[in-house]
Amino acid sequence: MSVDKSLVSIAPKSFPAYEQAVIASGCSVTEMSSQVGALIWTDYSDPSGLKGMIESNPQLEFVQLPFAGVDAFVDVLDMPVRFACAKGSYREPVAEHALTLALALGRIIPERVRATSWGRKHADSLYDANILIVGGGGITEELIKLLTPFRANITVVRNRDLPLSGVNEVLLFEDLDLALPKADWVILACSLTEKTSRLFDLTKLKLMKPTSYLVNIARGPIVVTDDLVEALNEGIIAGAGVDVTDPEPLPEGHPLWRAKNVIITPHTADTNTQVIKAFSIRIIENLAAYQGLGDWVGLVDPQLGY
Repeated sequence: MSVDKSLVSIAPKSFPAYEQAVIASGCSVTEMSSQVGALIWTDYSDPSGLKGMIESNPQLEFVQLPFAGVDAFVDVLDMPVRFACAKGSYREPVAEHALTLALALGRIIPERVRATSWGRKHADSLYDANILIVGGGGITEELIKLLTPFRANITVVRNRDLPLSGVNEVLLFEDLDLALPKADWVILACSLTEKTSRLFDLTKLKLMKPTSYLVNIARGPIVVTDDLVEALNEGIIAGAGVDVTDPEPLPEGHPLWRAKNVIITPHTADTNTQVIKAFSIRIIENLAAYQGLGDWVGLVDPQLGY
């Protein structure tokens, strides 16, 4: 029996907004059966559940994953299914958060919010600053737009030698060590892969200027947390703003909470309200593509891991 491309399942948990998105695409929401070829998977924390679902339903042709990062699904991506993720969907709020952290660090807000005396006068400006962004996806594209008024000199390090509008230079990951000593701000906006896991260890942090700042709105394990604590407390870098940590959530009493000049936000660059709205749009786009009525958005390349 062939699949019916108008039938879509949502698992393991459905949401009214996602059901409305399926209907808006011209499809119907139904329980999983041998006729269903498209699955909207909503739980990032349950890759084994998704693997079991695909194994039990070999007729599945397309799976929409919920977030931009697909590192949790690395053992699933080689299955014979077309996977799409939400990369690019949350670009606006996440880029906005990265800019917020960068501005706050330059104005030593971590120090000032804890201060009980007048203190030192200090400010680093994004105007004409050297900004290094690691990763070349949708968040980076949006962040470049936000940085344009600051006349920033932007360098992007990415996997592929493809141009990006609004930047001074695009480099490959092999050139990261050459770029780090020149940067005033280093912003991590890349996927978590074998190449980027624990990429920013003490060796990389020591390549940065002692006056430079690190911002991580990507994934926590890209940075070696203990090394970041040392780099902050020893003045190897001037400060850090992180929306993601390793481990996550960051436990109470962890040394990073007490590190010098650090801002920690609890993975709130994009909130549930923002995610649901943006992911609903991605569902509509890709179900249209699944029916042959539009272009795919956010397809996952299993070889690249994003």
